[in-house]
Amino acid sequence: MIPKKKKLSAGDLIISAVVLVISLMCVLPFLYVLSISFTDPAAYEPFKFYLLPPKWSLESYKYILSTHSYINSLKSTLFITIVGTVLDLAVTLSMAYGLTKTELPGHKLIYGMVIVTLFFNAGTIPTYLVVQKLGLLNSYWALIWSSLTSAWHLVVVCSFIKSIPLSLEEAARIDGCSEVGVFFKIILPLSMPIIATFTLFFAVMHWNTYFDAMLYISDTEKWTLQLMVKQLVIDADASGVAQSFNDTAPPQETMRMASVVLSMLPIMCIYPFLQKHFAKGVMVGSVKG
Repeated sequence: MIPKKKKLSAGDLIISAVVLVISLMCVLPFLYVLSISFTDPAAYEPFKFYLLPPKWSLESYKYILSTHSYINSLKSTLFITIVGTVLDLAVTLSMAYGLTKTELPGHKLIYGMVIVTLFFNAGTIPTYLVVQKLGLLNSYWALIWSSLTSAWHLVVVCSFIKSIPLSLEEAARIDGCSEVGVFFKIILPLSMPIIATFTLFFAVMHWNTYFDAMLYISDTEKWTLQLMVKQLVIDADASGVAQSFNDTAPPQETMRMASVVLSMLPIMCIYPFLQKHFAKGVMVGSVKG
């Protein structure tokens, strides 16, 4: 039997209209940015709304990718993202595994110290003073060491590791595995969903580093991509950025939009490959334990 089509009520129509309006509010600005970034400099008209470029061109992208400031900021961001993500995963996974071992001396004290930081933190000024005393100012390591892990990351990963049956660890120890062997041969292979999830979390965090970079990095040669984009979008005449652009450059607006797209593109390309692990990794890590 062919099921009867359900008639849409007035409430359904109102909800659909609201969802459509909200969706358009999210999509249209993004389409506008894409449209302006692909607009031919000769066809660009200021203060005009485009959903599609009147004339397509890659001129703005070619120009930005050829500038010294963009290449430097891209190298800085890639280094911070790759090294920071690897170190974040190493510290978070190893410390979380240790925190699951309740028989360790001082376990309650250490775990309590971790939980306290969920509610209280030192703040910006004390953190800055610590970075300064360590001699890390104007260094990439100031952006990496200051955010290696957090209490929330540790609690979620701890919960996930606790969901792994203890019988697997006991069987590995009976076969002669040390604690290090159990970690690398049992825990890590079974933790791939949470590893994939936090790889993206950490990568996005480091890729979007802005506030910390603004605090700790004063050398324009070490600016991150987000700092460069901010200077280009908000203050195109700022020293260190404007020097890379001359009178032959495309219009500032097309370059700004192109720089925004370029700053988002890598994460947008990676996200679809790791998205399938999100629900499993975060939900199991949040509910179990």
